[in-house]
Amino acid sequence: MFLQHLHPYEHLLYGNDEFAITRKLKDFESDFSDPTTAGMNTAHLEARTMTENDLNNAVNAMPFLAPKRLVIISNPSGKFNNPATRKKFGEFLNNAPDTAKIVLCETMEPKEVEKHWLMKWAEKNKPAVKSQAFMLPKQRDMAGWIINEAKNQNGKIDPAAAAKLAEMVGVDTRQAGMELAKLLAYVNWARPVQGSDVEAVCIVTSQQSVFDFVDALSQGNGKTAQKLLHRLLENEDSFALWGMVVRQFRLLVQAREILDGRGNKDDVARALSVHPFVAEKTTGQASRFSMEALESIYHHLLSIDERVKTSQITLDLALDTLIVELAGK
Repeated sequence: MFLQHLHPYEHLLYGNDEFAITRKLKDFESDFSDPTTAGMNTAHLEARTMTENDLNNAVNAMPFLAPKRLVIISNPSGKFNNPATRKKFGEFLNNAPDTAKIVLCETMEPKEVEKHWLMKWAEKNKPAVKSQAFMLPKQRDMAGWIINEAKNQNGKIDPAAAAKLAEMVGVDTRQAGMELAKLLAYVNWARPVQGSDVEAVCIVTSQQSVFDFVDALSQGNGKTAQKLLHRLLENEDSFALWGMVVRQFRLLVQAREILDGRGNKDDVARALSVHPFVAEKTTGQASRFSMEALESIYHHLLSIDERVKTSQITLDLALDTLIVELAGK
């Protein structure tokens, strides 16, 4: 598979907590001493859609007024999916210049870790590869996670309020982080967030609105989907919303697979580590799509993501276009 003596200090970030992985990537980006040149020395590549040229250019380009370039490669498993391509990728990494700091990010469920080829590669290439796990907390640990996250955001939340918020968001750490930001702004960081604040601010969560948005798409109701989208965009950052939509369709693909294997909503909740409410909604939505349709939509979302990242289309326009393509006007 991979060569033993890999170029030093590759990083592998793996797990199913995309919020935590994104935060870690921001830490890497903040390592640049001069923020003005950070963007020029950072390349984000989505492995499933990148070309060999993209990879070559990103890794071998010389840094601009900095000692190193940061190259982030997401989901290498989507591209390097057989022994031959993995070996070639490993050789490429082995010959990467000292000026490239390469970070691999792989979405991985806990049950996949032990047998995943990237984990075997990282283990074989220690200490040249530094790997770090970012797994979603269990539902029972989510209130504690919320209390800790409030501290990270320079605020406080009462345990009872944290438990209430945990019931609303399940183990969706990204959603929990966004709701906490709203709550702390609501109390102006002047006092701990109370249960009544959670009810006032989070009574209609964005997660529920995303469910309604996907419901409208699945029913071919483009007009309703458009209204919901624009209401969401009034309250949410468009990139945060986009992440929630992509995540929901990924959950739908996984839920459909479980349903096809004769599983039910309880199996979905267990396998995907989501709140029972999320599992029930996701199972209902997945049953209205075929696996073929869901996979096609998910690949379409990845294609849009790539076009947005390369500035070929704005995200707002991409979301509007998605509605027309999936549900009609």
